[in-house]
Amino acid sequence: MTKQHKLTILIFCIIKLFLHLIADYHSGFQGDELLHIETGNHLAFGFMEFPPLIGVVAFIQNLFASNSVYIHHLFSHISSILILIYVAKITIELGGKNRALFLALLCIIIAPGFGRSQQLFQPVVFGQLFWVLGFYQLVRYTKYLDKKYLTYLSIVAVVGVLFKYDVLFFVFGLSSLFFFKRTRTTLLKQNIGIYLTICFLFLLPNLYWQFANNFPVLQMFSRLYETQLDKLSRIENLKNLILAINPISLILVAPALLQLFKFYTTELYKPVVGSIVLSFLLLLFCNGKSYYFFPIVLTILPFGALFWEQSVIQKRNWVMYPIAILLFLGALLIPFGMPVYSFNEMLNSIQKYEHQKVEGGKYAVRYDEYYSKEKWETTMTELQLIYDRLPKNEKPNCLIWGKHYGQAGAVNLLGKAYHLPKAFSYHGSFYSWAPNGAMPNTVIALSYQIGDFFHPYFSEVTLVKTIYNPYADNEEELYQKIYICKKPKQHFEKMKELFKHRIFE
Repeated sequence: MTKQHKLTILIFCIIKLFLHLIADYHSGFQGDELLHIETGNHLAFGFMEFPPLIGVVAFIQNLFASNSVYIHHLFSHISSILILIYVAKITIELGGKNRALFLALLCIIIAPGFGRSQQLFQPVVFGQLFWVLGFYQLVRYTKYLDKKYLTYLSIVAVVGVLFKYDVLFFVFGLSSLFFFKRTRTTLLKQNIGIYLTICFLFLLPNLYWQFANNFPVLQMFSRLYETQLDKLSRIENLKNLILAINPISLILVAPALLQLFKFYTTELYKPVVGSIVLSFLLLLFCNGKSYYFFPIVLTILPFGALFWEQSVIQKRNWVMYPIAILLFLGALLIPFGMPVYSFNEMLNSIQKYEHQKVEGGKYAVRYDEYYSKEKWETTMTELQLIYDRLPKNEKPNCLIWGKHYGQAGAVNLLGKAYHLPKAFSYHGSFYSWAPNGAMPNTVIALSYQIGDFFHPYFSEVTLVKTIYNPYADNEEELYQKIYICKKPKQHFEKMKELFKHRIFE
């Protein structure tokens, strides 16, 4: 890697970090993040919706004892920088020079989908990172057939799966190594069976946890297909993917397919191209959401950049300028992925470009981190007022029931500053952490607009506050409702029984 390469990578890393920090300044916590942050307080070999390592990262961030967005986005930002670095390293490993680096990294910066998915504290960004790290080691292994790269590839694959189950699609793609004589013969000589056995042993604790808990992840995927994935059109998915990676990025993505074919004609890189194709076909068969394809896009961007650098720009230098100008124009879409400008400016953009809104709402803001700082501050303030008004004898044992895991997570992260009691929930992984024993006589319940949800579990349920959210992008979240629930009809153990098959509702 030359000094020029390092300088280019450094500049893009600084830009990337700067954008994320500005977005942190404008944003609060998205609902899923609040669940992931809570996992750090309940370390285990597995969780209901995702593998265990997100909990380890959350645990480290929780050591700061802070509810700052900057702190809880710390590892997401580190991962986003590493993704840039390793996409650059892949480009160089494949033969790219500085212009190819520039084009590939600029496409990542301008993609609203990458901005969004790499901004939040979610397994998604870690899944992308380990997919890219794995692909880098795959390229090096197929080039050099060195046993150490096989070791690195195995480690990255296992750690990646323990961060995000989607990395299994990458692992499936690795089977291409067995399709070609050069790599197949080498793998057998290098005792691949031992690597597979060790990888399985590392995954075994999580598999046992899933088995002991009746494989909740399969229940989640079943629910996901029932409510979302089965309703997705592959054509609509493709449109969403193109919008997410920025339509202008097709300048690189489309020719990348030609470059992949060119690489496939070279014996050296056949397994690399084969892995991309196999991963893509399996994802397509499973009808994954558009963001499931983000790691594949990250791995093919270097090929598109190489096409322009080696097949066009090398012969006609002037072509670099219109391509770069077009890609820079794509930066106009960055704010649609992460909140890099203020809330009011964002609302003005919505008025210009979007005309749909939820009935009863003022605007439909697609990304709730744009307004969640104010949303959660309002919610905590109202909960505090209600809690403070309770009779003194009811306060000591009072708990808060968050219908949605995001609500329970918000109370547990932000509620301490408002002197609120702890929250519990039966939604998602919070089901595993629900209390035992007798329920307190008084419970403050928080839900979105879902009807008489709490009435079956208490003799007295009183609606005491409705919080209007004019920016909701769906009818359910247009209102948050706070109830005071008294005289529970059952204990906590019975509650777990009642919600056993409703964890993901």
